[in-house]
Amino acid sequence: MFETKARVTAVDPVWRRVGEEAVEAIRNEPLLGGLIHSGLLHHSTLERALAYRFSLKLASGEMSEQILREIADQAYDSDPAIGAAARSDLMAVYERDPACHRFIQPLLFFKGYQAVQAYRIGHWLWRTGRIDMAYFVQMRVSEMFGVDIHPAARLGKGIMIDHAHSIVIGETAVVGDNVSMLHSVTLGGTGKEDGDRHPKIGDGVLIGAGAKVLGNITVGHCSRIAAGSVVLQDVPPNSTVAGVPARVVGKAGCAQPALTMDQILQGE
Repeated sequence: MFETKARVTAVDPVWRRVGEEAVEAIRNEPLLGGLIHSGLLHHSTLERALAYRFSLKLASGEMSEQILREIADQAYDSDPAIGAAARSDLMAVYERDPACHRFIQPLLFFKGYQAVQAYRIGHWLWRTGRIDMAYFVQMRVSEMFGVDIHPAARLGKGIMIDHAHSIVIGETAVVGDNVSMLHSVTLGGTGKEDGDRHPKIGDGVLIGAGAKVLGNITVGHCSRIAAGSVVLQDVPPNSTVAGVPARVVGKAGCAQPALTMDQILQGE
């Protein structure tokens, strides 16, 4: 077993770095040794560590850790894209969040990252026809992390949700790759309509704190939505929108606003 673990670690630079940081963290704070060993060092891969975290956080009197761990392990084993997205999300948080200095921080402490990984398992359940279990995961993620993502919503990879308090993403929402959003963002509908009723967010979009994007509208690639805005109409690519209701106030200001996280409008 130890030989297999060493081989896996050797070919996964992300997981290897997590292990190195975990050892250093225990050396610096021995009181966290039990938490770090059980959450990280005990596991052979990132997927196994995430499955453990998923089961630990979402377990309750209604659903045991063992059952949830089996569900998560099955999801990661059957769809390698879930683990690949987890690595992209981890890199996104590390590169974009100035408060993140080590890979182990999102894995252990950042509820935005953990909520997105739990959503990914819920989405796998939804896609495989296990609808009620997917709803259970959605409910527990909302209760534990304050993040409510419908399991049918489609999120790309490289997602970073900073602080992640009061996030709502509706059933038919689509979020592209390398999107960044801050707390209290809503990707919602506009009423009681059925069908395709939620926003489609392009790649590389930055959504500021408290922004509400409502209805079956499209936010173009590499655009910025200013904090507190209410977006009710399509947003052109590479543009900045602000206000209630939001209107275009200028260009995006850079090629990749979700990566730079620059939310200053610069007098636009």
